[in-house]
Amino acid sequence: MSDFDEDAIEAARKVFAGPIAFLKSAPKLEHLPGADVPEVAFAGRSNVGKSSLLNALTNRNSLARTSNTPGRTQELNFFDVGEPLAFRLVDMPGYGFAKAPKDVVKKWRFLVNDFLRGRDVLKRTLVLVDARHGLKDVDRQIMDMLDKAAVSYRLVLTKADKIKPTELTDVAVRTAEEARKRPAAHPEIIATSSETGTGIAELRAAVIEAIAG
Repeated sequence: MSDFDEDAIEAARKVFAGPIAFLKSAPKLEHLPGADVPEVAFAGRSNVGKSSLLNALTNRNSLARTSNTPGRTQELNFFDVGEPLAFRLVDMPGYGFAKAPKDVVKKWRFLVNDFLRGRDVLKRTLVLVDARHGLKDVDRQIMDMLDKAAVSYRLVLTKADKIKPTELTDVAVRTAEEARKRPAAHPEIIATSSETGTGIAELRAAVIEAIAG
């Protein structure tokens, strides 16, 4: 599913081998950092493996906090990449966690939706999808919102090592077919595993591509 050549992958590796640091958490829009550099955001259902993937992407063990408790990330977390600063990664609160209090879910939804629709420097949103389950309605709701707001996004399968290769191929094909029907979605998807490293190099290249685009 990769559409990147060796040069693009090597260039991205070098960027992510450089300085990367946590900047701040923003529980509300008024706490956002200045919109002065390009950003790529990571969205996904609670427990989709977002923090683990961010750590694998940046080759850091604890850049993003991981938790077995769905819904732990309740703020927008910003990470500076490059020296001098080149761009930022944004770890967004997970969505679709049914056991969270309704007022908390509402708060998360407004924070995420308002950020995605109103952030001028946001170059692309990476929508993470658990390969074991494929797209669910909560994912499609985020995709609908991104489509309506004309916010570019790309679907990324996580936990690709948790299913058989034939099953992964099947879910990848079905996910890509749905992506191609969406006006704001990138037509190609990336299958990843934070444990085995599958697709991580391609995901780095996808981030750089989005920033440069």
